[in-house]
Amino acid sequence: MNLIRHCTDECWDVLQHISDPEIPVLSVVDLGMIRGVELNTQNELVVRLTPTYSGCPATDVLKDEIEQAFTQKGLTPVQVVVDLSEAWTTDWMSQNGKDKLKQYGIAPPQGEAHSCGTHVALIDGIECPHCHSLQTKLLSEFSSTACKALYKCQDCLEPFDYFKCI
Repeated sequence: MNLIRHCTDECWDVLQHISDPEIPVLSVVDLGMIRGVELNTQNELVVRLTPTYSGCPATDVLKDEIEQAFTQKGLTPVQVVVDLSEAWTTDWMSQNGKDKLKQYGIAPPQGEAHSCGTHVALIDGIECPHCHSLQTKLLSEFSSTACKALYKCQDCLEPFDYFKCI
């Protein structure tokens, strides 16, 4: 295995341990926030980070955490570049990330985001992450954050967040 490939693999391993501040069971890799890791012509590692939305207040924290984690592993020099060339979408989330969301008690996004950039219409019948019932009702299109909606299961009576397709 060549050195560049080994270094890139090690970088992705480190990134798997950088947690999302809002949903700590998810890594930046699970969320699809890392759009690439490359070695530039100055032999500097460049990590391209796309936040879940352009005004995300955690962007600087995530950049710092990535830089610190790479430095601790001796993966330097490193530069974290915020890449806003494409808007983040739930389509970039890994299946592993969606499974972790469900285990955490948040219903993962169902379906694919619209190509026009709007979220999928919210309907009743989102699977309850607690009891797996489809007998659920939308209570509010918005929950603790704009990317989640609030539902209630009619069977187990538990409220739960649904991570909207965006």
